[in-house]
Amino acid sequence: MQKILSAKNLQYTYESGKSRTEALKGVDLSVEDGEIFGFIGPNGAGKTTAIKLLLGILTPEKGELTLFGQSPREPKTRQKVGYMPEIANYYKYLTPVELLKIYGNIFGINKDLLRERVGKLLELVGLENEANRLMRTFSKGMMQKVSFAQALINDPDLLILDEPMGGLDPFSRMKMREVIQDLKLKGKTIFFSSHELSEVELVSDRIGILCKGHLLATGTVNDLLGDKKAGQSLENYFLNIIGEKI
Repeated sequence: MQKILSAKNLQYTYESGKSRTEALKGVDLSVEDGEIFGFIGPNGAGKTTAIKLLLGILTPEKGELTLFGQSPREPKTRQKVGYMPEIANYYKYLTPVELLKIYGNIFGINKDLLRERVGKLLELVGLENEANRLMRTFSKGMMQKVSFAQALINDPDLLILDEPMGGLDPFSRMKMREVIQDLKLKGKTIFFSSHELSEVELVSDRIGILCKGHLLATGTVNDLLGDKKAGQSLENYFLNIIGEKI
C-alpha cells in the first residue's frame, strides 16, 4: 500500500532563551493509504508538535517528513489535507453556513458545488436545523461538530483530527465513529489524536503511543494487546508502557 505519511528520525526542539525542550526525539512513523491511525500519549508527549509538523506549521529540526511523497508545506499537499483542531475557536458571530463558505472559498471551491457540499456536511454532523443559527449560542459539542464539518469542506484525502470526540455526548460519539468508518470506506486516510482510549481502540486500524518525544509502540490493537481473553485493555497497556517512561 502507498504511504500517505512518512516520518524518519523526526526531531523538534523548542528554544526560549537558554531553555531547550526536546518535543520529538527521533520519531519514525508511517501511515498507509486508507488507514485509520490513532495517535495517543499523555499530556506533554509531543502529539501537538507532531501535528503542527504534519500541517507544515512547524519545520522539522532534523529528520524527514512527507505527506503524499512531498513536503507538508507544499500548497498542493495542503489542498489534500483537512484539519480539525482540538479547540474549535471560530468567530462565533458567524453561522455554520457562513463559516463553511469562508473555508470553501479559501480552497477555491465552485460556488454551486460549495452550496451543495455545505448542506450535505451539516446534515452529516447533525446540524442541518442549526445551519443559520449564530455559533455564539452553541454548546462545546455543537462547535465540535461544526469543526468536523469544516475539516471535510475540501473533500480531503488525509484527515487530521485533534481530540475529535472532546465535548461530545455518547450518542454523538457513536455517530462520529460511524462517519469516520464511512470515510475510510470511501478511501480516506484518517490520523487522529485522542485521550479517549476506548474510542481509539474501537475505531483504529493501527495505534501509535508517544511519550516524552519517543514513539514507544505502534501496531494494531491485537498486535499490542495480544490475546484479549487475558483481560488486557488498551488503557492498561497504555498505562504500563508509559509508566516505564514517567
